[in-house]
Amino acid sequence: MMDWNKLLSTKRFSQDTIDPISASRSPFHKDQDRIVFSSAFRRLQDKTQVHSLIESDYVRTRLTHSMEVASVGRSLGANAGQVVIDRYLKGTNYTPAEFGHIVSAACLAHDIGNPPFGHFGEDTMRHWFETGPLKQGHLDELTDAEQRDFLEFEGNAQGFRILTKLQNWRNNGGLRLTYATLGTFMKYPRISSVSNLIEDDYAGKKFGIMQSELDSFKEIASDLGLIQRGHESYWCRHPLTYLVEAADDICYSVVDIEDGFKLGRLEFAETEDIMLRILGNAPHRYTELTEKSEKISYLRAKCIGHLIGEVSQIFADNEKVILEGNYKGDLLHHSSNASIFSEIENLCKRHIFNHKERIQAELRGSEILTSILDALFTANLEWEAFDANGTKLSPRSHVILNLFPDKEKKPRYEWLLEMTDFVSGMTDSFAVRQFKDLKGYI
Repeated sequence: MMDWNKLLSTKRFSQDTIDPISASRSPFHKDQDRIVFSSAFRRLQDKTQVHSLIESDYVRTRLTHSMEVASVGRSLGANAGQVVIDRYLKGTNYTPAEFGHIVSAACLAHDIGNPPFGHFGEDTMRHWFETGPLKQGHLDELTDAEQRDFLEFEGNAQGFRILTKLQNWRNNGGLRLTYATLGTFMKYPRISSVSNLIEDDYAGKKFGIMQSELDSFKEIASDLGLIQRGHESYWCRHPLTYLVEAADDICYSVVDIEDGFKLGRLEFAETEDIMLRILGNAPHRYTELTEKSEKISYLRAKCIGHLIGEVSQIFADNEKVILEGNYKGDLLHHSSNASIFSEIENLCKRHIFNHKERIQAELRGSEILTSILDALFTANLEWEAFDANGTKLSPRSHVILNLFPDKEKKPRYEWLLEMTDFVSGMTDSFAVRQFKDLKGYI
């Protein structure tokens, strides 16, 4: 069983000293600040949440979504913290607020590794590696696990790489966040090549650790006391990770239908009906509102508050099983409203995700990312040939390589990582500009 005293480690990544718990500004509060002031977090303001390259200023971006998730996560963490303190940590310096800060910090960073154009961007990058470099034999020299890091490219794993390595890259340790926050951030604590996944273990649905950061996570997992699954690089989740996932699920479930209504893709009646069913009945003040948009916004707020209370109780009821590493599924889908969330998912697929404007934006995004990846990959291959036998680079590749200031000879796995670092770090707008430059558009 995991131990909360270890799970709340204030040790910072790549730093020997341990920060004390302070009533005024805890180490976990500092983690929040470090993430908020990072350039990777700021770039989320121009990254797709659901609607790509849309003209409306109303809809959420990755930045506003992350801030909303962090707000929900703070409440969930504080509620869980009170339960944990009452059960295990009475007489310590921990307060419920510390738990709220940890969950909120991890929530702020939960999408920090996503490429431009949302999850479609991830799918495009995976498809490109599978149909391009893999088919041409250019990944043959990589290990199976290294190949899978690209063939199954995952924004969550890229996020851990950003937090621990790419931000403040001149100084070892990235943002130097606490182990508690980094452990809570790790939604999928396994590498890409695990062979024996546990059925219904949501921690194993995807991978969250690239080969390049495996040793780093091993150190973090050992310090936190995360339970290892067998002898593979596969661990159970930090208990607070379930709250990060729930905060994300609450926000995108409720907020997606609000955005869909505001964009005119969902009718008022169906949006209202779903939200009222989540609540069970109409709030008292609801009858005082007359404007439809205001009504939906009010119901959204009430739904989120209702679900925070419900999820907090689910966590409290299952906390022991979670500590043992035996919890299956996620928190929200153990809710009495689980069937409604499935209904929301299907509704969004029909009317939002498959909307004509979104499809057209994804077509543009596919062409943009594919063209950029083609150009970067070709340039790096030519550099390899030049380094090996002096083969002259094409003028285009020579110019493209100026985007990468470090031209030392590196193994292919490393320069492929640099390439995906560059592309996944792009905002939607920067990717469009880079595409225009590559194509010579004015």
